[in-house]
Amino acid sequence: MGYALSRLEIGSDCDGDMSTSASGEGQVSNKPLNNLDDEIAQLTRMKSGPSAHLSQVLPGKPEVYISPVKMLAGRECNYSGKGRFSAGDCCHVLSRYLPVNGPWLVDQMTSRAYVSQFSSDGSLFVAGFQGSHIRIYNVDSGWKVQKNILAKSLRWTITDTSLSPDQRFLVYASMSPIIHIVNVTSAETESLANVTEVHEGLDFCAHGDGRDSFGIFSVKFSTDGRELVAGSSDDSIYVYDLETNKLSLRILAHRSDVNTVCFADETGHLVYSGSDDTFCKVWDRRCFISKGKAAGILEGHVEGITFIDSRGDGRYLISNGKDQTIKLWDIRKMSNNATHYNRPRNYDWDYRWMDYPPHAKNLMHPRDRSVATYKGHSVLRTLIRCYFSPEYSTGQKYIYTGSHNSCVYIYDLLTGVLVATLKHHKSPVRDCSWHPQYPMLVSSSWDGDVVKWEFPGSGEAPTPPNKKRVRRRHFY
Repeated sequence: MGYALSRLEIGSDCDGDMSTSASGEGQVSNKPLNNLDDEIAQLTRMKSGPSAHLSQVLPGKPEVYISPVKMLAGRECNYSGKGRFSAGDCCHVLSRYLPVNGPWLVDQMTSRAYVSQFSSDGSLFVAGFQGSHIRIYNVDSGWKVQKNILAKSLRWTITDTSLSPDQRFLVYASMSPIIHIVNVTSAETESLANVTEVHEGLDFCAHGDGRDSFGIFSVKFSTDGRELVAGSSDDSIYVYDLETNKLSLRILAHRSDVNTVCFADETGHLVYSGSDDTFCKVWDRRCFISKGKAAGILEGHVEGITFIDSRGDGRYLISNGKDQTIKLWDIRKMSNNATHYNRPRNYDWDYRWMDYPPHAKNLMHPRDRSVATYKGHSVLRTLIRCYFSPEYSTGQKYIYTGSHNSCVYIYDLLTGVLVATLKHHKSPVRDCSWHPQYPMLVSSSWDGDVVKWEFPGSGEAPTPPNKKRVRRRHFY
């Protein structure tokens, strides 16, 4: 199951000591990843490190970190021969300034926040709440609400949203086979379903009659904006053709809920999926109809997968798992066949309302194909999301994730060290998003707060970290 029940824990806190071993929940290991010798290590260093010309201008061994002053001096002396910084030089400077100052309050709602995402260019920000509201903020206009959408036929909560590549349309999903689409460029600010604006329903039922009972956990626009790809609670991946306005394909993809789907790169040919059956799968859309099975399978998690994010190169991805880990994958290491892992579970556990058993945290998959594993955050109650940091400003040097214990965690991709912990929220942080260009990160939580973290900050007074909140109890 990808949804939590009614137990809202306002009083949960982050752990105070973040330098201890990863043997307990919420405890983080600063022990380096000694085995990360994959090609991604070299690629990351190239994208986020200074050029060889600047690192060799000083006598002795090249420095791992060169100060901005020395880099500016090297640029003025034109050591690179180009008269400017390379993209890697820029990332080397920018990645040192993490968005950790604040937080500054963006919005505060009376219901749980489930989705929070920047648009691809960072000009818009979308936040989806359990109480039927979806708000689109214009970031460039001082976070003014550009669109206030009241969802139609909502079941349980907004599970996912997706902006079209041209940022004209937004689709939103819930625990229903109907996905709705809204024109976000219209003049109306208040978008009340079929009152002020039409929210067209897209029926994902195989028979088109709306009788099938399942929910959509994840939905994404294709890179050309002509199709939608979705993962559902009936173990399937769906493809919806927006030009013909009908469902074009259903694949019985996994043996349990498909909690997450995403595209591997800009071509849109490869799709990744993650499920409660513990598998990440790779799908080639060019072979969907003729082949009908996954191009490959990635084994390594011992519990279900809550979210997948692609590095965007068609090769690497990360996944968040209910086994309280993030795993880094190289799809060149995938297998053609995989059998379901019958984990030696001598305990009864449900992540929706139970803590992860301490003795289960050391379980390892006997056929783990992942490149690296990151521990410290907690994945409980809901489908916690994780991401690569932006390429433009960090060279994708970091991994960041929400957490059940109300914090946002930022890990170094290469070393696995926890480099920052953002503490403000009082309830689980399901989603967070790093601005694609600026050192700004926005987190949203089940406490209803949407806050931004920056470097160095907006100059305004930040939200008091220990503000008093009214305890709310939800009944369903």
